[in-house]
Amino acid sequence: MQSNLSMRRARAAINVVFFINGFLFANYIARIPDIQSHFDLDYQQVGFVLLSSAIASLIAMPFTGGLIARYGSRLICILAVVTYSLSVAFFMLAPNFGVLLLVFFVIGASGGILDVSMNAQAIIVERALSKPIMASFHGAFSLGMFIGSMTAGLFIGLKHPLIVHLICMAICSWLLLLYFYRFLVQDRPKQGQPSSSKLFNLPARPLMIIGIIGFCGMLGEGAMAEWSTNYMREVIHASDLLSPVGLSAFSLAMLAGRLVGDRARHIYGDRFLVIVCSLLAIIGLVIVLTILHPIASIFGFLCIGAGLSVIVPITYSQAGNIKGIDPGTGISMVTTIGYAGFIIGPPVLGFLADWQGLRIAYTFVLFLFLIMLFLSYRRRSPI
Repeated sequence: MQSNLSMRRARAAINVVFFINGFLFANYIARIPDIQSHFDLDYQQVGFVLLSSAIASLIAMPFTGGLIARYGSRLICILAVVTYSLSVAFFMLAPNFGVLLLVFFVIGASGGILDVSMNAQAIIVERALSKPIMASFHGAFSLGMFIGSMTAGLFIGLKHPLIVHLICMAICSWLLLLYFYRFLVQDRPKQGQPSSSKLFNLPARPLMIIGIIGFCGMLGEGAMAEWSTNYMREVIHASDLLSPVGLSAFSLAMLAGRLVGDRARHIYGDRFLVIVCSLLAIIGLVIVLTILHPIASIFGFLCIGAGLSVIVPITYSQAGNIKGIDPGTGISMVTTIGYAGFIIGPPVLGFLADWQGLRIAYTFVLFLFLIMLFLSYRRRSPI
């Protein structure tokens, strides 16, 4: 049995990993317009780049539960962080569009593996402490996104080269990992101990509804994170300095919601929270779509972030705590469905935006939020 001190250290280390993930993600996603300009890409080509990342994640995630059962989530998590940060740091060196697609394939695969493995680590600590703490881990991810988006805004304002920006952010991540990796939970099976998990895992039937709710919520997260800056700049016609503020407001609201999310789960229950938060996300997106003003849109993104804040942590927590299912396997099952929304949504929105514009693309997200609300209301058992 792990000691309380080791669990506290593990909790801090896992928070750092979640932070690194959000920090790197926000830094390069906030620069999508600059990436588009640097490689001279249209919306459809940006969609292909993001789709490459999406396909890689979908391929990697169903295998991750089995890899965790064989080698432990700690080792898989560390390798994923290193690969992800290296890919983000140097993808701007791609000599052509084909190589750029390949590098984003690696970013997607390592990001998907990291998402499953760090959540598997979080579930181990949550079980050991016997209380809901998953939202706080995802709060660390949101803190990373918030600081990352603000950092990106600073680099944009200072007009530093994009590759210098991303290398600096990767170095900061490596330094954090170098200190904290030692405190991650050592869960590698003992030598000679047989693994009860298959290498490849498909979603189990009891987790399908959880996965679909997660799909809608995660697609919303990806849509706001990857296209909010473009929406503010091209639909709202906000200034270059103000354009990233929509993402910052979204990330800040996600952070605030997740900081209080575990307490709210304890008081109100998962089903009630998902219903209320779905309604809040719907209201926020309606504001973004109908009131074409920078301040109103920033407020709308704030509401969307607050609404989506606890939905994903609840789906991960429930998936990782199903009796008889290894945490990594349960999480990989749900992420096979749910995380697909996070990674497939943005490129699909890119295709829709290239075809009909970003407002129509965001209307599609609104439709999915309505589905999320409907499923949450109809589902009587805990989500």
